[in-house]
Amino acid sequence: MSLLKRINNPGSGSSNESSPGSAAPKSNGNASAAPPAVRPSNKKEDHTTDLRVQVQSKLLNELDPSMDLSDPVKVRKQVEEIFNSILDSENIVIGRAERNRIFEAIAADILGFGPIEPLLQDVDVSEVMVNGPKQIYIEKKGKLIKTDVIFENDAHVKRVIDRIVSPLGRRIDESSPIVDARLPDGSRVNAIIRPLSLVGPCLTIRKFKKDALTIDNLIKFGSISRQMADFLEACVEARLNIVVSGGTGSGKTTLLNILSNFIPEDERIITVENAAELQLQQDHVVSLESRPANVEGKGEVSIRDLVINCLRMRPERIIVGECRGGETLDMLQAMNTGHDGSMTTIHANTPKDAVSRVETMCMMSGMDLPAKAIREQVVSAVDVFVQQSRLKDGSRKVTFITEVQGMEGEVVVLRDIFEFIQRGIDEKGKIIGDLRPTGAEPRFIEKFESQNIFLPPGTFSSGH
Repeated sequence: MSLLKRINNPGSGSSNESSPGSAAPKSNGNASAAPPAVRPSNKKEDHTTDLRVQVQSKLLNELDPSMDLSDPVKVRKQVEEIFNSILDSENIVIGRAERNRIFEAIAADILGFGPIEPLLQDVDVSEVMVNGPKQIYIEKKGKLIKTDVIFENDAHVKRVIDRIVSPLGRRIDESSPIVDARLPDGSRVNAIIRPLSLVGPCLTIRKFKKDALTIDNLIKFGSISRQMADFLEACVEARLNIVVSGGTGSGKTTLLNILSNFIPEDERIITVENAAELQLQQDHVVSLESRPANVEGKGEVSIRDLVINCLRMRPERIIVGECRGGETLDMLQAMNTGHDGSMTTIHANTPKDAVSRVETMCMMSGMDLPAKAIREQVVSAVDVFVQQSRLKDGSRKVTFITEVQGMEGEVVVLRDIFEFIQRGIDEKGKIIGDLRPTGAEPRFIEKFESQNIFLPPGTFSSGH
């Protein structure tokens, strides 16, 4: 496949020249030095941008169309040789610093993801959000920060999006303006373009953590207390069914991943996800990933399809990355029919909201069940709700661990076992509070003891 069909002239307004059959570009660590583009108010920077466009246009014309892009180090070396040759032949005299900046920007455009490449290479950046060509935000240490990085125009953003999704056999255009995808490193990508996005092409990349966090990391960060961690470990070992609830970006998947690592090595685990993010350390794990419809609108395999199918795969534990629709009813039924010890996440702001959310999603299954019947399913299936929250200071905490006690009339009865109590805010804006037990002892403590699982004395004491 011709390289010239995959990589467009950055000065061109065209946005549809990427080839769906092209190989996935691979970022090179050296591209991390690429400078972010800055706002075009600086004449010196304008000159640098114009010069980069001029040199890159010539460089693309001289690159070997049959070049193998699978070796980014080799490609980078060849690009650098041609780049230096063009500067010499055109008698372009620039300082070493500007020369390096222009080359790194060009290399990022060819080998990586253009202006946002340095952001993706920054280990402290957990999420990159492109709101059109001129507004790029990042999440860093729990805080949203606006960067000075910009794209040239809508077409430039669209080229980067095409470069991400085309190698995956996906497309994004006016007839299909939304796409979810996953980068080779596991990072999760969502893109949406005009006419649905009024600000231009939007791209959100949630970076994949290469080193999975552990429960000790959460304790160190103050996201959970040792007593809460010991309790949750006991819940997993005792095969209680757990639902992690929380808002977007609150850390639900991270917590689910940590809890799943408490599952014994000798159990068969099947995971079901929209985009594979879980990093289970056990040996006997089967990972299933849903598939969207192809360009003809066929071939979709939903989360619900996978949940139903995994019941035929002799699972001992089922872990669904996120329930967001009718598959919730299938998950509850699985929990009720011998697949205890299963786990999933849902979007909800409190444990009480989580019960209502589960009820609503069960109704989306198309089964004409009365509300009371669904609530009875919830009570018999779910043992514990774990509420994960992202606080105003950017920190993430387990704010509630709540037991499902039963039904009173048509109402699901919940009881908080642990909670986070906010006491104030310090001078730096950091939220101060305590993660502590409520004093209530869960009804299933006998189940722990019957399996020789014993928690330290005072675990549930409110004065602990």
